[in-house]
Amino acid sequence: MDTGLLILRLLAGLLVAGHGVQKISFRLGGHGLEGGAREFRGDGFRGGNLTALAAGAGQIGSGLLLALGLLTPLAATGAIGVMTVALTVKWHNGLWVQNDGYEYPLVLIATAAALAATGPGAWSLDRVLGLTPYPLWWLGVALVSGIGSGLLTRVVLHTPAPRPTGDA
Repeated sequence: MDTGLLILRLLAGLLVAGHGVQKISFRLGGHGLEGGAREFRGDGFRGGNLTALAAGAGQIGSGLLLALGLLTPLAATGAIGVMTVALTVKWHNGLWVQNDGYEYPLVLIATAAALAATGPGAWSLDRVLGLTPYPLWWLGVALVSGIGSGLLTRVVLHTPAPRPTGDA
C-alpha cells in the first residue's frame, strides 16, 4: 500500500506543481507570467499577472507538498481548490478531455481527496515528522475548504459573459 501511495503522491503532486510552473514561467512549455495572465483573461478572469501568480504559486506549493507527503491534508486542500477552479472553467465543454472537458481536473481532485482520506503512507515527510496518521475528518475539511475556496475564487475573480443587448 505504501508503494502505491508514494507513486500516486509523486504523480499527482508533480503534475499539479508542473501545471503551476507553466502558469508563471517558460519552463515545461509555459508561456511566462504574461502568458499565464493571458490564459486567465481568456477564460474570463480578472487580475492579470497577480491572478496567474497566485494560481501558479498555489499549484506549485500544493503539488510539491503532496509529492513530499508533507502536511498532506493542507496540500490536498490546495490541490482541490485550484483544480476546482480549472473544473469550473472547463465545465461547459463536458466531461471528456478530448473536448477540452473537466476530466483531468476531476481526476486530480479525486486523487487529492483520496490522499486526504488515506494519508500519505509510510514513505512521506508526514510520517518522518510524526504527523500521521491523520484522522478521517481531514477529508471533509479538505473537500469543503478546497471546493469552497475554488468556487469562491471563481465567483470573485470571474467576469460574467456579456449579455446580449437585444438589438438584433
